[in-house]
Amino acid sequence: MTIDDKLLDVQEKIERKIGGIGKGKYSRILKMARKPTREEYSKVLLITGAGIIFLGLVGFFIYLIMGVWIHIP
Repeated sequence: MTIDDKLLDVQEKIERKIGGIGKGKYSRILKMARKPTREEYSKVLLITGAGIIFLGLVGFFIYLIMGVWIHIP
């Protein structure tokens, strides 16, 4: 089997997997999916950013508390 034959086999496998996406269990989701509006995107961005900052602050305060409690230099 040459390298060309191997590449064709790999390409056919990929095409079969991609071809079945619209017919399986995800077809309804893909049909209903749409691009978010600017307002929806900004809300998701704001909420995600707030969550990241909140988790960072919680971790920082835990670090401070443990530093005072254990006396980390």
